[in-house]
Amino acid sequence: MQMEYKKDLKLIVQIPCWNEEKVLAQTIQDIPKEIPGIARVEILIIDDGSSDNTVNVAKECGVEYIVRLTNHRGLAKAFATGIDNCLRMGADIIVNTDADNQYKGADIPKLIQPILNGRADVVIGVRNIHEQKEFTPIKKKMQKLGSWVVRKLSGTDIKDVTSGFRAYSADAAIKINIISEYSYTLETIIQAGRIGIAFSQVPIKTNAKTRESRLFKNTCHYILRSIATIVKVYTIYRPLRVFWTLGFVIFFIGFLIGLRFLYFFLAGNSTGHVQSLILASILIILGFQMFVVGLVANIISANRFLIENILIKIKKIELQRS
Repeated sequence: MQMEYKKDLKLIVQIPCWNEEKVLAQTIQDIPKEIPGIARVEILIIDDGSSDNTVNVAKECGVEYIVRLTNHRGLAKAFATGIDNCLRMGADIIVNTDADNQYKGADIPKLIQPILNGRADVVIGVRNIHEQKEFTPIKKKMQKLGSWVVRKLSGTDIKDVTSGFRAYSADAAIKINIISEYSYTLETIIQAGRIGIAFSQVPIKTNAKTRESRLFKNTCHYILRSIATIVKVYTIYRPLRVFWTLGFVIFFIGFLIGLRFLYFFLAGNSTGHVQSLILASILIILGFQMFVVGLVANIISANRFLIENILIKIKKIELQRS
């Protein structure tokens, strides 16, 4: 849906933080104070239970808003908290960036331009994966593979699905619901793609690495958590396809095993193959149960769609009153 934006647009740059006292000031200073087409540029810090001087650094830098979580809740929760607060503070456009100064603040005007032009509701800043020196060869390959999988599942053409440098229109931000406890990057793309939010992407450059990533322990851990997130989110929005595909595979394997038993039975040599008959029966019943689960899950998914629509309307009413 294309929106017509007012002239006095307010942009809020939100920065989720967890013990970022060493780099936060540099990240804040890198954010442009004036952007063509934007009347006000403000900054929101989401302190995710930091135990260092992150909040004091933010205050010294003169940021407009600080939201503190009493304990460490994770990146996904901090991101969702930031989105909700940005909307309450009257943001017309929200930019999310990382506190470690990975992304260049100078790219923010380019990032929000598709939204200002009415061509998109969500814009992803796409890194050149080949130029990321801190990425190992296997991580680069997994990054490409993961992006390809998410593109297929979401129906989008985003090349860098894990990029945290993103811009959201207020309308798109209202529609986003985060359920993951790990990371929001994959979930929001699959979710937004499936509910028809318009995407765009712009090439960006990154700064030199200031610290190691704290989102995952190692590449294997990152891959497993990402796969779990993709499967969970896609199952929520496409339960019938997931369960019916799984049910068909199980049912078909059971059917083949059943045919094998039938062959030996007709040949008069069924003795010793009863185990195959039992296994075939179990798999066929399990496959049929998956079909039924898919139907029930599809009904639940339809109810979720209705509830999300109601939630969106409630959010809009609350924002109009505030």
